[in-house]
Amino acid sequence: MINIRIMKLGQGVEWALHACHLLAALPPGSSLSSGQLAEFFALPAPYLSKHLQALSRAGITASIPGPQGGYRLARPAGEISLLAVVEAVDGSAPAFRCTEIRQRGPASLPPGRYRHPCAIASVMARAEAAWRRELEAVTVADIMATVGRRAPAAAVEARAWLARAAGIGRAAGDAERQASSAPSPRHD
Repeated sequence: MINIRIMKLGQGVEWALHACHLLAALPPGSSLSSGQLAEFFALPAPYLSKHLQALSRAGITASIPGPQGGYRLARPAGEISLLAVVEAVDGSAPAFRCTEIRQRGPASLPPGRYRHPCAIASVMARAEAAWRRELEAVTVADIMATVGRRAPAAAVEARAWLARAAGIGRAAGDAERQASSAPSPRHD
């Protein structure tokens, strides 16, 4: 059997989709640093950070500055389509680009004789439109619900990790604030 790949998405798309899924599970007002997200998925932080920045530029995530900072979703998970995430990372250019090679070579006809669009380009455009419709119809919230049904134990473990990660970040920030507001010890 021949396996033909029609479309290939960048690795960053997978990373961004999983990051959005995890950010959607955060308690309200919480955020995760790019390092924490990279740790959760065992990914290289600098590369994941690049994709998180793309999500922020697209208005999918919000970047929160400061010691308690990090990333969180910029809007509800039910308002973020998978297509929006894909386009934020990989762009919105069509996957297939017809260069009209049918009009070249020894059997080509004069340009006016090609009255219909290229049949191959037409099929590819319909396939891509269907793919985009499907991704537009599914949100990050839909993925969360599916994971909750299909892998409830994994969802519980992820929430426990998030609670620890959010708690560790808050505790460290609280300790820093207390230390900075405490009077300096006197050395007489």
